[in-house]
Amino acid sequence: MLNVLPAPLVGVIAALLLGLNVLFWVPVLLFFSLLKLLIPIPAVRRALAPVLLFIAEAWISCNSAWMGLTQRCTWDVAGIDGLEPRSWYLVSCNHQSWVDILVLQHLLNRRIPLLKFFLKQQLIWVPAMGLAWWALDFPFMRRHSEEFLKKHPEMRGKDQETTRRACEKFALVPTSVMNFLEGTRFTPAKHQRQQSPYAHLLKPKAGGMALALNAMGDRFEAILDVTIVYPDGTPSFWDFLQGKMHRVVVRARSLPIPRHLINADYAGDPAVRAAFQAWVQELWREKDARISALLAPAALASDSA
Repeated sequence: MLNVLPAPLVGVIAALLLGLNVLFWVPVLLFFSLLKLLIPIPAVRRALAPVLLFIAEAWISCNSAWMGLTQRCTWDVAGIDGLEPRSWYLVSCNHQSWVDILVLQHLLNRRIPLLKFFLKQQLIWVPAMGLAWWALDFPFMRRHSEEFLKKHPEMRGKDQETTRRACEKFALVPTSVMNFLEGTRFTPAKHQRQQSPYAHLLKPKAGGMALALNAMGDRFEAILDVTIVYPDGTPSFWDFLQGKMHRVVVRARSLPIPRHLINADYAGDPAVRAAFQAWVQELWREKDARISALLAPAALASDSA
């Protein structure tokens, strides 16, 4: 175990292992992805799809391997048994750090289909990773301010259309559609700026989940509601690489798909929109209470120390 070394050295080693893992798997992924792109034969493309997924899962497994070498972390996890690796899931989780993604991938790899994230358009330019996300059909979103949309009304609804097209593609192969309802990482400053009614969460944005349910709700096995808590404080990515994430608590639960909201017109029907937002807000109230309960033992221990 490398975590006995000084933290900065552990961080450098972990970063090198992460980089080598990317440099090994991305060219392999791109080779098969370009074959899929260049050969317009449906049977060939169907045959290559599981190859791409296998490569992505192997990549994640290698990440888990170097995490095991460099991390000294206690994992307190419940609720991820009995999931279906060949079905469809809509995954919802609170969002605090880039570390959340590695935590989710580490725990859910091969338990459910590959997680597909909706990414900001700018991330396609991230060296190597942008190409990998493109090869794996991760949808890229252009998020515009309300001021921009007023000047360019033709751009309104473009993200919704991107989401719909992506979900139609996801419906062809078992997929886990990942949705961070907050839309951004939690920080105290954002929490205060929003005047969020939740103690540990930003306000949820229901539109993306509504579009996913509308486009492929009949496919989903369940909504996988995941809650991540870092009892010692949210780690930065560099903290994580240095092995400074000592504890992580993860709770997951499978929720039934709200059938009355699957084919409803979220964008055009105010009553549907209100019903969906009420459902999401209740989900968020429960998650907020769960986070408080999970943090309570840690808070009591620190108070008594």
